Amino acid sequence: QVQVVESGGGSVQAGGSLRLSCAASGSTSGVNCMGWFRQAPGKEREAVAHFYSGTRDTYYADSVKGRFTLDRAKDRNTVLRMYRLKPEDTAMYYCAAGYHAGFRCTWDYWGQGTQVTVSS
Repeated sequence: QVQVVESGGGSVQAGGSLRLSCAASGSTSGVNCMGWFRQAPGKEREAVAHFYSGTRDTYYADSVKGRFTLDRAKDRNTVLRMYRLKPEDTAMYYCAAGYHAGFRCTWDYWGQGTQVTVSS
């Protein structure tokens, strides 16, 4: 089994920055996709940023491009650095881990989430 644990988050004013960390542990030998998702109240969950370790590419949602950076750390750890935050970034942020199959990642393991609140 794989455990995913997020840390970071909190409240910040618009224009501020936050950092979210994620660590996957357990039977992670085959895990090759790591990513962040978010869900705001009344909205569907959306992908924020993710990568597959087999390439150097990192996917970013259009809404966060140029403001968020996903760092690939060792041992299935990731750091999501969020800059120039906007009120619309307010959401519960979830880290996920999974496997690359075909042309996409499948997200099999999820953390419990960490809240990010941006005030105007």
